[in-house]
Amino acid sequence: MLLLSKKQDWLGNCRGDILSGLVVALALIPEAIAFSIIAGVDPKIGLYASFCIAVITSIMGGRPGMISAATAAMALLMVTLVKEHGLQYLLMTTLLTGLIQVLAGYLKLGSLMRFISRSVVTGFVNALAILIFMAQIPELTNVTWHVYAMTAAGLGIIYLFPYLPVIGKSVPSPLICILVLSIIAVYLQLDIRTIGDMGELPDTLPVFLWPDVPLTFETLRIIFPYALPLAMVGLLESLMTATIVDDLTDTSSDKNRECKGQGIANIGAGLLGGMAGCAMIGQSVINIKSGGRGRLSTLLAGVFLLIMVVFLGDWIKQIPMAALVAVMIMVSIGTFSWNSIRDLKSHPLSSNIVMIMTVIVVVWTHNLALGVFVGVLLASLFFANKISHFMYVESEKDENKDIRTYRVVGQIFFSSSDKFIAAFDFKEAVEKVVIDLHRAHFWDITSVSALDKVVLKFRREGADVELTGLNEASSTIIDRFGVHDKPEEIDKIMGGH
Repeated sequence: MLLLSKKQDWLGNCRGDILSGLVVALALIPEAIAFSIIAGVDPKIGLYASFCIAVITSIMGGRPGMISAATAAMALLMVTLVKEHGLQYLLMTTLLTGLIQVLAGYLKLGSLMRFISRSVVTGFVNALAILIFMAQIPELTNVTWHVYAMTAAGLGIIYLFPYLPVIGKSVPSPLICILVLSIIAVYLQLDIRTIGDMGELPDTLPVFLWPDVPLTFETLRIIFPYALPLAMVGLLESLMTATIVDDLTDTSSDKNRECKGQGIANIGAGLLGGMAGCAMIGQSVINIKSGGRGRLSTLLAGVFLLIMVVFLGDWIKQIPMAALVAVMIMVSIGTFSWNSIRDLKSHPLSSNIVMIMTVIVVVWTHNLALGVFVGVLLASLFFANKISHFMYVESEKDENKDIRTYRVVGQIFFSSSDKFIAAFDFKEAVEKVVIDLHRAHFWDITSVSALDKVVLKFRREGADVELTGLNEASSTIIDRFGVHDKPEEIDKIMGGH
């Protein structure tokens, strides 16, 4: 069974994976060069990293068909390190980043993805779509009309080619777009920006290279403040992208294995002279839309990338940027969740606020981790507020026995504890108070403290208090942290009022 699953992952979609791998490799080249420039290093650092990370994650990663390489989110975090300490410290930081990510995989931190709500994922996707589109704007400003014409033609090929009979469905339209526009640009000798204008392509294969830095605590002090956020952002973007690809392909993936795979890939990149990277939502969407589904597509994307830049550099340099801009615009359009705009009318206000704030923070700061953190924080606060409203207290009095019974229903925790206290009438003169907790649950020390206050206030007013129906979990936390039945602690509490 395992053998069949492995075979399906690698050979279940050969033709689609080969063609999509070629398209992704072409799209990776300018991005890897651009991200190297952002980080302040030679273009070959990003290209070697993209090759190495794609190849290793294809084997070790937990999500078949997902593309990982050098990314903008990671490159932005490296700028200060490269400027102040140089390339060798960047390579050592990449190794430490990988080690942290492998550790995260063994600690099963990938499972934390279940705490990220659908609204946060939607906001993350929409923000990335906007960032992908914004990244193309520099290629479309202060240029000749030829660039606009080529970009428009590229979009026309991408969206119309699939409608052609037979061939339309068998060859990815982004690949046709790149080939056709490259032929036109070369034949007409158009004076437009090409991949060659982005930076010098490497002409040698990467070699094993241990970073030339001293293995001391001083080195650790320098690199750790960069490695930790790099590891966090890399894992966050990779796991979010894996979730999106899961949805696109209607399949599941192993998030903890993905953490380990990304870590091993970054260790490999650091040892081959590359920078740290992670999953790329844009290239992953290109891969899926071009027919890629298996691990072979990711492997070939890395292999084709290296072959093209090292051995076919003279040809690759002539590809017009307009062709790749058209492909990335297609990606941004395809990535954006257009349904989320329509759903603003029907979804709860809290979900809409979480989604919109995630988009705003990510686009404003270009920090994916910060945007997701804000989204998760807001979603948690809204959830806590919503759950607190489902807590209520009913009461009835037995006049014959002078007993008031309070029946508590719902979840008692930090958000509902004040409401819980306010539900009791402490001034009522009764001989006995029964608090029925059969349908209640106490979650934290704030709720236990609230129960203590209620019991002690009733006792101070002269009533006998009885608690009934505590479930085992609530009883455990109350026994451990409660003070209403501990005489030595009551004086402290009463003294504090």
